[in-house]
Amino acid sequence: MTDPQPAKPLLTALVIAFNEAAQIEACLASLVFCDEIIVLENGSTDRTAELARKAGATVVETDDWPGFGPQKQRALDLAHGEWILSLDADERIDERLEAEIRRAISSGGMAGYRLKRLNYFLGKPLRHGGWYPDPVLRLARRHAARFSSDAVHERLIVDGPVGELETPLVHLSYRSIDDLLLKLRRYANATARARRHAGKRGGLSAAVLRASLTFVKCFVLQLGLLDGAHGFVAAAYRAEETFWRYLAVGWEKGS
Repeated sequence: MTDPQPAKPLLTALVIAFNEAAQIEACLASLVFCDEIIVLENGSTDRTAELARKAGATVVETDDWPGFGPQKQRALDLAHGEWILSLDADERIDERLEAEIRRAISSGGMAGYRLKRLNYFLGKPLRHGGWYPDPVLRLARRHAARFSSDAVHERLIVDGPVGELETPLVHLSYRSIDDLLLKLRRYANATARARRHAGKRGGLSAAVLRASLTFVKCFVLQLGLLDGAHGFVAAAYRAEETFWRYLAVGWEKGS
């Protein structure tokens, strides 16, 4: 009599991480309902890998950084589940969303699902200013899914019909002013590199104009003002990121 073969995972959670010791345990705790959890760790100098293994995840370590899209594709290539759920370390699945995900993958009617994302900014959830519902495609059949090759602002691409879930994914980003400023610089630089590579133009005039328009759009047209002081700071953050992104493109070209 042969031993029974282990059941094939139905749902694999994917998390890429770098120096996320402060976040990784809570993230993985919200994913315990998944059949398989893969953490692709990128040379962290803190306890990220150790904590992820202790939480029961399969941890794979890499020593290079190809960009968000290629790194998430690496994680996808490691998955065994029929479905994959891609999360960042600062995102959480609550019980209501877990139940909705279970129903979605049991129905078998779609190739993927978009999740609404509730973004927390300096401790407060933002529901205006373009921050909500912030739909993101994160749940998909593995064989129908792939990540774009973008180094920043990567996308999950799904071949087939895509549905939408109602319960929001919690995103605990921008936890402090220091965190905000660190991400401002990182995202602005990464996006500026992508724009230069695509041959797009920038410069001081474009930076000032685009930043001003971004603030008006977020704070006034998209009603960020209804989120009070947090809405003002969030709009200013978006405007400043836009300013440095456009300035960096033109400045390094000598504009």
